[in-house]
Amino acid sequence: MSKEPVLLISGDVFARHDTDFHPENQSRLDAIVEHLRETGLWDRCRVLPPRAATRDEIAAVHDADYVDLVHSTAEAGGGWLDFDTVITPGGYEAACHAAGAGLVAAERILAGDARRALCLVRPPGHHARPSRGMGFCIFNNIALTARWLLSQGLERLLIVDWDVHHGNGTEEAFYDDPRVFYLSLHIYPFYPGTGGRASRGSGEGAGTTLNVPLEWTTPAEKYLALFTQALEEACSRSQPEFILISAGFDGYRGDLMVGLSLEVGDFGRLTDLVVGQAEATAQGRVLSMLEGGYGGAGLARCVAEHLRRLGRLDHRLEGTTGQ
Repeated sequence: MSKEPVLLISGDVFARHDTDFHPENQSRLDAIVEHLRETGLWDRCRVLPPRAATRDEIAAVHDADYVDLVHSTAEAGGGWLDFDTVITPGGYEAACHAAGAGLVAAERILAGDARRALCLVRPPGHHARPSRGMGFCIFNNIALTARWLLSQGLERLLIVDWDVHHGNGTEEAFYDDPRVFYLSLHIYPFYPGTGGRASRGSGEGAGTTLNVPLEWTTPAEKYLALFTQALEEACSRSQPEFILISAGFDGYRGDLMVGLSLEVGDFGRLTDLVVGQAEATAQGRVLSMLEGGYGGAGLARCVAEHLRRLGRLDHRLEGTTGQ
């Protein structure tokens, strides 16, 4: 059992983005928090509240006009940013806190208070492009955290995105930036229609994007083998000082919206692989941000296994079958 704290950033503010009927709703976080409390994992973490990212911090990734649009839409009573991305009256506040959660975690990790953190936030972020929200995402939480880390003097970051959808917004934010290596495994072709193998970065960032397109029928063992190979390649090429995870759990076989063939224990194995690489090059520093996952109790079990392995809270890894 680890005596080193793992940070858990969470708060009630996310419920203010009251999407109700929408697939991305507060019941996702409620199920996760309830399960973490029931299993005792919650009490074994250092739980911190998020803070709201400032307008200037958000504008480090997003166009200022877009930030103002989100704010004004929320102030006017809410509306739709695109066909599946809603902004509610409390959505701007929730989105600012989702963006700021990663900053809280990153600040504490750089200060040496912990080496790993999980941010349980909503709305998710990896589809949010600099000039628009999409795919349930309003602000790009992981990109904002990465941008803040760069502002603190770090020069080599790795973002690992295992959400079943390609993180097009994150890729776009750093496509020509050699300091940020972006690795994504995702179903292709599938929403949002990006993430082919030919997309590898441009300009000074050429070669710092690695997309691994998957078929719907990809079995878990093949997924894990591809992930292992791609992660080793990404770490070899980037030698990251800090690793960030866009942790989507919609690859879980029981996910209500998508689902691949991954079991609960497989997310533990993915986490172990990332933590192992972080120990080798990044002083063990890993910050994980919740993205997709819509499976209720299944989502909660996947997140719990991820947190357990992220914090090395015990030595047990659930099997890959029957979960």
